[in-house]
Amino acid sequence: MAIISEHHIFLSEDANVGLQTRLKDAITRAIWDGRFAPGDRLPATRALAKHLGISRITVSLAYDSLLATGYIISVARSGYFVAPDAPTRIETVGTAANGTVEQMDWATRLGDPPAALGAQANPPDWRRFKYPFIFGEPDVARFPVDDWRDCVRRALGKRHFEQIAFDARDRDDPFLLEQIVRRSVSGRGVAASVDEVLVTAGAQNALWLTVQVLFPKREGVVAIEDPGYPEMRNLLHQQGLTVYPIPVDQDGMRVSDIPPGVQAVFTTPSHQAPTGATMSMARRKELLDRAEQDDFVVIEDDYDYEMAYASPALPALKSLDRRGRVVYVGSFSKSIFPGLRLGYLTADTALVEHARAIRTLSGRHLPGLTQKTVAYFLSEGHYNSHSRRMRMRMARRNEVLREALLAKGLMPALDRVTGGTTLWLKGPDGMIDTEVVAALREKSVLVEAGSAFYADPAPPLNRLRLGFATIETALIEEGVSLIAEAIRAQE
Repeated sequence: MAIISEHHIFLSEDANVGLQTRLKDAITRAIWDGRFAPGDRLPATRALAKHLGISRITVSLAYDSLLATGYIISVARSGYFVAPDAPTRIETVGTAANGTVEQMDWATRLGDPPAALGAQANPPDWRRFKYPFIFGEPDVARFPVDDWRDCVRRALGKRHFEQIAFDARDRDDPFLLEQIVRRSVSGRGVAASVDEVLVTAGAQNALWLTVQVLFPKREGVVAIEDPGYPEMRNLLHQQGLTVYPIPVDQDGMRVSDIPPGVQAVFTTPSHQAPTGATMSMARRKELLDRAEQDDFVVIEDDYDYEMAYASPALPALKSLDRRGRVVYVGSFSKSIFPGLRLGYLTADTALVEHARAIRTLSGRHLPGLTQKTVAYFLSEGHYNSHSRRMRMRMARRNEVLREALLAKGLMPALDRVTGGTTLWLKGPDGMIDTEVVAALREKSVLVEAGSAFYADPAPPLNRLRLGFATIETALIEEGVSLIAEAIRAQE
């Protein structure tokens, strides 16, 4: 139940209608529109009369009329409330009443909506599934909630409150920038100053800002991985860019297939999205040499790098970059939790300042409390401890998943995987991934159709992505048995 403020009630300016009728109509419309919900308490007659500058008897008469028509109820010694069964607009005037004002035709003016979340997006009700082999959701049962709560309390301390409460204009929290430089990018071999870091609303926002900076005229030629990250592909198409999909193999993006004339290359070298392949050192050097030769920019989305458990992580492309050609994108949204929506980009100061200016036009800066909390989470060592525990769990789940698949005669598409939280599964040639996905949903199993990640309108149909960050280790073998049954049912 909410208390309706008198400031939320507005009278029309129609002088041909009496005050009592105007007040009654204002409250009726608010109930119809859902602004006033069943159980909400209306303002006292005295307070509402004073606010509107009308007599109290006028308010009382309007309330009496609403009582008589079933819109509100009166509770002794408590006041007036919106009735639980107040009439709706449809009940009162129907869906096509005569005299309805013609509405703006937004569909014609705007055209088709841009592609946003791809077909691989997790369903909103994924938690009801017993076997969620999905990517991007946290293992919240193991998250150090007490440590996070302590960091929130410290961020809300008196010495910080003024900083987080005031408008920071276009600036980021200096403490967070320092921690990103010292404890995040430095761990990837990247030597950066705080002036070369911009805080963003997750990696997706960092990628969007980079595209705006590099292609302000909404024209250009870029290359992306195929299969790859659908939201990145959708973003580039929405910006009107020419996009070349580049095949991926065991060593990552096939650099030799990048055509001449591209201005930017987008890649996920640590754990390629979605296959999980790690770009080899030879391929990394080849990409940077090619960038120098053809004068293009490399955008490195280093997602999931924290989950390098099978072998020491290879250094970031940015750490090998000697000419400032690499824009490095990192995120805490997956490694802490997705709802955090906090990431960063690291690049030459000139690019960072351009991105800062564009960010200011849309969102100024990220919430101060969030920035300060994450800074403490990093500085106190909680982030590294949490990542280390996660690596151990993911290594074990990866092992269990692979053993279960092999026991059922199923083969991972990649033999050499250095970490990550997903497995790219290759099924038999006759498999149709979307049918397998649909059949498994009926058995409370969630997997992702591999075809959703390809740019080709006729993609391979025998690929599945299996995430294991969310599913309990003890349930993996059972889930794999159901996956194997669904695949064999198509044979």
